[in-house]
Amino acid sequence: MCIRDRDYAVAPPISGSPTGWDPDRGASNGWEHGTLRRAVVHGVRLFNDGEFHESHDCFELEWYNYGRGRTESAFLHGMVQVAAGAYKRADFGDDSGMRSLFRTALQYLEDVPDDYYGVDVLEVRETMAAALEEPAAIDGWRIPLDGERPTARAVDREYAADLENGP
Repeated sequence: MCIRDRDYAVAPPISGSPTGWDPDRGASNGWEHGTLRRAVVHGVRLFNDGEFHESHDCFELEWYNYGRGRTESAFLHGMVQVAAGAYKRADFGDDSGMRSLFRTALQYLEDVPDDYYGVDVLEVRETMAAALEEPAAIDGWRIPLDGERPTARAVDREYAADLENGP
């Protein structure tokens, strides 16, 4: 962990012991990369409320913190593609564009652990695979985080707005 990855305000998982978290690690409340966990929490909640563009932004900005060839980078890049694919279908009815983005996302997420930073990556992969056959498989779908399917709060929208406005 380096100093730019720390976020002491990010909470531990509400259940389970996902990859990326260790209850004995002091920095970032046990998260290897606290800023990654923060981006995941906001990104998933926004996705689950159908705010796909904002979700995409949460994952994308954090993705820039990691170099190629790292699991963190593959995970975040994959989640960027998941949000973009859902956006294509929901906002534009573009199932072909969704499928293209989901195929790429599946490649990025292929070697990511099934429970990564609290995201049920196994379900994400399974749902995208189903949507390649039947796009309606993602209609109303919510990504599991820590065993729940949380939706956006004001704090998530504020986080996304701050990303848009820059430092």
